[in-house]
Amino acid sequence: MNITTRRDFLKTGVTLGAAFSLADLGGLFASDAAPVADLKLDAAGKPYLVAVRKGSRAAMLDAALKALGGIERFVKKGQTVVIKPNAAWDVAPERSANTHPELMGRLVEHCVKAGAKSVSVFDHTCDHARDSWGGTCYVTSGIRAAVEKAGGKMAAGNDEHDYRTVSIPNGVALKETKVHKLLLDSDVFINVPVLKHHGGATVTIAMKNLMGAMWDRRFYHSHNLHQCIADYISVPKLRPALNILDAYAPMVRNGPRGKSVDDVLQGMESLLASTDIVALDAAGARLLGHAEDEIPHVKIASDSGYGTCRLKNVKIERIALA
Repeated sequence: MNITTRRDFLKTGVTLGAAFSLADLGGLFASDAAPVADLKLDAAGKPYLVAVRKGSRAAMLDAALKALGGIERFVKKGQTVVIKPNAAWDVAPERSANTHPELMGRLVEHCVKAGAKSVSVFDHTCDHARDSWGGTCYVTSGIRAAVEKAGGKMAAGNDEHDYRTVSIPNGVALKETKVHKLLLDSDVFINVPVLKHHGGATVTIAMKNLMGAMWDRRFYHSHNLHQCIADYISVPKLRPALNILDAYAPMVRNGPRGKSVDDVLQGMESLLASTDIVALDAAGARLLGHAEDEIPHVKIASDSGYGTCRLKNVKIERIALA
């Protein structure tokens, strides 16, 4: 098995973007950045972003949630929770095509401990294989086992009867779409993408991950993909209460499925969390060396007021565990 490091990628000519830096990961973890003392109240009205490095996925999640005020800030006793990971691909965790099961298991544990009435997890999978609702993807990714061990439950994502039509009043390219009922009916929605390359959208992060929460993805690809991605989050109900990005070992080429572990970049060992989905995507793009406003759907969403891609306006807590 030949797992590639950041240095190997640069030596072999793989371009991660002009802003990429081995020292500070595109400036997001700049060494001279001052930590924020308290993220629970922001009088200036700036969105929150926590960037954690150098720990296990579970440990980084623990640190991020603590900095954001604890899982109790988002999940109250008796509430129903739905978590949307990337679980679309029938490949093993080390391929980084899906959100890592360690992260999913720990997040479910946090929600259960907070007193959630139920914690449901689903994705509209792409590798259907022989079953009709993504069971093989859930199993091979390791997500089913991790979620169920932690006290959550997996739900079908590949049955159109589970989707309801939602109007997108402010949509430019997307005027309506069918959205999974769990997202519409649950009290709390948490979005947990994995950071990776995407052949059509350049990157797939938090906003792009929401394509797995709706039914007709082909419409996006034939009607201005980037505009549709931004249009979707114009509806406040469809925006997650919390976005958590698995950036431990991102896929940097041949996405979104990848071909082998050689497409995975080792050494990043990072996790981002934010209440602002656009800010999280801008920061994730920076981790892969892109400018914060370089990805079209991120800039469209920011310019439309659905969040901000201007990281200078974002209150960032930077945490290094080791």
